[in-house]
Amino acid sequence: MIIHPERIVVAGVSGSGKTTLAARISALTGVAHTEIDALFHGPDWTPRPEFVDDVRALVAEDSWVTEWQYDSARPILAQQADLLVWLDLPFWWTTFPRLFRRAVRRRLRREVLWNGNVEPPLRTVFTERLHVLRWAVVTRAKYMESVPALETTHPDLAVVRLRSQREVDRWLARLRQTPSAPQ
Repeated sequence: MIIHPERIVVAGVSGSGKTTLAARISALTGVAHTEIDALFHGPDWTPRPEFVDDVRALVAEDSWVTEWQYDSARPILAQQADLLVWLDLPFWWTTFPRLFRRAVRRRLRREVLWNGNVEPPLRTVFTERLHVLRWAVVTRAKYMESVPALETTHPDLAVVRLRSQREVDRWLARLRQTPSAPQ
């Protein structure tokens, strides 16, 4: 494993805790976290035309941590990353309940997300193909293929697979104990 990773992506299905973990990694390592959703979503949930250029600018930096999302960004991120942390948590027992609670909380509080967007009404889970709850169910097995394929195509990329919250906590504790990289 890389002792001092400086370019880190966090993979996992929607609701697995990618952004939370990326922020925790950032706090422990001092590596800046860029939330990839903020780069992707424009007003009214439209993709920002500058997204891929913004991702390229991000990976040109010496160090960064972000989430491994969006088909147009994944190859760019993987090419430059030192470490991929894969959150492969139990979907129905851990991830989906977290995602559901988050969607309800965001909707009830009308939390403003990226570029002025708010969570759509919960009823739209039945009508909107891309509703986050529906998306998570449909794409939950995607990483079972994409991460092992990435390990084959990018053999120098270190991959850490975490299968429970306990494993996440233990991994973070080890990261916390690792001496900081020289500045």
